[in-house]
Amino acid sequence: MRNKYLSHIRNIRRYSPRTCDIYAEVLESFVAFCDGSEDFATTLNVNSLRAYEVYLFDERKLSARTVTQHLSVLSGFCRFLMKQGVLQSNPVHLVRRPKVEKRLPVFYKEQSMEAYFESTKGDPEFGTYEQKLHRLTISILASCGLRRAELIGLNVEDVDFARQVLHVRGKGDKMREVPVLPSLCADIGLYLQAAEAKFGGPGSSDTPLLRTPKGGRLYPVYVDRVVKKELGGVPDITVRRSPHVLRHTLATELLSDGADLNSIKELLGHSSLAATQVYTHNSVERLRSVYRSAHPRAGKDDKE
Repeated sequence: MRNKYLSHIRNIRRYSPRTCDIYAEVLESFVAFCDGSEDFATTLNVNSLRAYEVYLFDERKLSARTVTQHLSVLSGFCRFLMKQGVLQSNPVHLVRRPKVEKRLPVFYKEQSMEAYFESTKGDPEFGTYEQKLHRLTISILASCGLRRAELIGLNVEDVDFARQVLHVRGKGDKMREVPVLPSLCADIGLYLQAAEAKFGGPGSSDTPLLRTPKGGRLYPVYVDRVVKKELGGVPDITVRRSPHVLRHTLATELLSDGADLNSIKELLGHSSLAATQVYTHNSVERLRSVYRSAHPRAGKDDKE
C-alpha cells in the first residue's frame, strides 16, 4: 500500500521528485519505528502516532518543524488509506501538532544585488561559457523568482523571445508564464549562442536551456554551488546564499514597490494567497523603520 501511495503522488498528483523522496523517507521511518510492520490498519492509530512523535523529538532530535512535516505526510497517507477502505478515519487529526515558530523569509538588499550585477557586467559577448552560465543562472533566479527545480526544468522551447515570457512548469505540473525583462532576453540569446558554439549546434526544442560545461542539465547541487560562489564576493550579503533567498528577494522588492499580492502570487506560482502574504511582514517591518526615522515626533517619543 505504501508503494501504491508513492506511485499515486508521483504519477497522479504530480508531486516533484524531491517531495516524493521526502514522503518516501517519512513513510520508511514510520514503518521502521513500527518494527517493519506495514499493517497500517493496526499501526496507524493515535497511540502509535503520539509515540512516534516522542521518538522523533527525543531519539532523533528533530526540530518541531520537521516533526510537523512527518505528521503532515502521515496525514496525507491516512487520507489515501481512507479512500482505499483501509482506515475509517484519520488518526493524525487527534494528535496535537508541535508549535512551530514562524520564520520570516530573509532577502538580499536591493543595493547588494545591484553591486553583484555591476561587478559582473562587463561585455556580455566576452567571457567563458561557464561565466555566462553562472551569471545567467543568477539573473533568471533574481529577475523571475523561479524555484530551483523550475530553473533546472527549463528547456530552450520555454523561452518566447517574441512575447518576452518564460513558460515555467511549477509544482503539480502547473504551467505559468513569467515575464522576462528585455535585457534578460538579450542575455539569454547571447548565452544560447555560446552554448551552440560550445556544444556544436542549437539542439532540439527540448534541450535544457541551461547546461553544465559538460552539456548536461543543471542539477540541484550545481545550482546551489553557483549561487554561493557568485554571491560570495558581495560583502553586504551576510544571510545564507541560496536560490530560494533570491526568490524571496524578488517578492519582497515587488511588494515594496507597490505590486499587489495577487500579481506576486501568480508570478511565483503559489497555489494560495496565504503563501504570498508572508512577504507583507517584511514590508511592514521596512515601513516601521522608515516611519521611525522620518516621522517628526519619532525622536520626541523616544525621549519621553
